[in-house]
Amino acid sequence: MGKKPKIVILGAGYGGIVTAQRLQKELHYNEAEVTLVNKHVYHYITTHLHMPAAGTDSVENARVTIDTLIDTKKIQFVKSTITAIRPEQKQVELEDGVLDYDYLVISVGGEPETFGIPGLSEHAFSIRSINSVRLIREHIDYQFARYKNEVDRPDCLTFVVGGAGFTGVEFAGELADRVPYLCKNFDVDPTLVNIINIEAGPTIMPGFDPELVTYAKDVLLRKGISFKLGTAIKECTEEGILTSDGEFIKSQTVVWTGGVRGNSLLAEAGFETMRNRVKVDPYLRAPGHDNIFIIGDCSIVLNNDGKPYPPTAQITIQEAQACAANLLSLMRNQSLDTFKPNLKGTVASLGKGEAVGVIGKTKITGFLASIMKKVIDLRYLLIIGGIPLVLKKGKW
Repeated sequence: MGKKPKIVILGAGYGGIVTAQRLQKELHYNEAEVTLVNKHVYHYITTHLHMPAAGTDSVENARVTIDTLIDTKKIQFVKSTITAIRPEQKQVELEDGVLDYDYLVISVGGEPETFGIPGLSEHAFSIRSINSVRLIREHIDYQFARYKNEVDRPDCLTFVVGGAGFTGVEFAGELADRVPYLCKNFDVDPTLVNIINIEAGPTIMPGFDPELVTYAKDVLLRKGISFKLGTAIKECTEEGILTSDGEFIKSQTVVWTGGVRGNSLLAEAGFETMRNRVKVDPYLRAPGHDNIFIIGDCSIVLNNDGKPYPPTAQITIQEAQACAANLLSLMRNQSLDTFKPNLKGTVASLGKGEAVGVIGKTKITGFLASIMKKVIDLRYLLIIGGIPLVLKKGKW
């Protein structure tokens, strides 16, 4: 009997978890040895993070322990930090060892894209992990307490959200919903709180349907959010931000949601990258490496117009399903299938009871859209954990 091939999956986000689960289900007994590597013992649901960051939901609802999602008798789980990928040696270096592989799936997630803005990495928060959103929530609470103990500090109650894409809009909407509670709890006049969403482009939610953008903006304006559109952040300091129109906005809380790039591990590994992303082949493999698949934030998949698909959770889940199928085909000397996303629609939350989106070709707003957003979230929980996880973590 020949040696079992080793499959190593890097990262337990949407791509890594779904790939591991599909392999777990489809692999024959003793057909391959599968290892999943992640720096945490939990999988977190990225599309939920804006809620615990603002404090409108528990952080526990955004994470699921990995050993409840995989069969550890079939998938070996290694908790460790990846320090390097060595394609030529077919090895992955970890902080505490080395893993050899025959097939590799890279789904390590992205890093905040700061576009070289001075001070942003040092002084702005980013919604990117369980620990980061814990910090944001605690910091926001602290600013209200601080305002009551320090004289004349309006910057404590000024919250700047950099970027008006999905994450920025969703976070701003949730924060606006929490402000009344915080004001009541800390005896703060609500009129003193200022939430500013700043966007370098001419509109919020760029690329979204103009009618839905208008609806979303009206909802957020009614919630008390103000916008600075067509205005870039030029510098971020301990005291606030300098904008492209020369204004300095004093703020103790800057939350950056302005973009995500791929992971620096890929460029360091020698792959040809664009903003740390790799343009994969039609089967989701790294060019020149038939045994390496790259999915999620670190991959570039082009549509029929030659433009990259956005690295959304929806597409990443579909990539993971296709990746697992092609891995099995590759191991079994069968033909591979090209990856073509099946875009079912997109919904963005605007806070409690409000959302906008497109399902198929149908535009939806308000309460209906907010229900659809919950249905989408519940569907993902159903995919990875079945009805028990839906009942445990689902938002109703």
